Amino acid sequence: MRFCELRQKEVINCCDCERLGYVCDVIFDPCTGCIEKIIVPGPCRIWGFLGHDQEYVIPFRCICKIGPDVILVDINAKELLFPCKLEL
Repeated sequence: MRFCELRQKEVINCCDCERLGYVCDVIFDPCTGCIEKIIVPGPCRIWGFLGHDQEYVIPFRCICKIGPDVILVDINAKELLFPCKLEL
């Protein structure tokens, strides 16, 4: 599967059926080339106008199923919500 195909899939948490968003980035293991984590933007700030200041960093082991248009994950969303890293 290509990264562009992965980005088109919506991530849904199986625990509470919450729609987390779409994959925006992945973290690879440089030695094996395998995906270690997927990154999904967190909740929007004020009414969605100011963008995102947090993101979900979801380990690959938490992915239950990758379907044709969704990715099902089994996570505690509050534990995997981290501040975004700003790159200058």
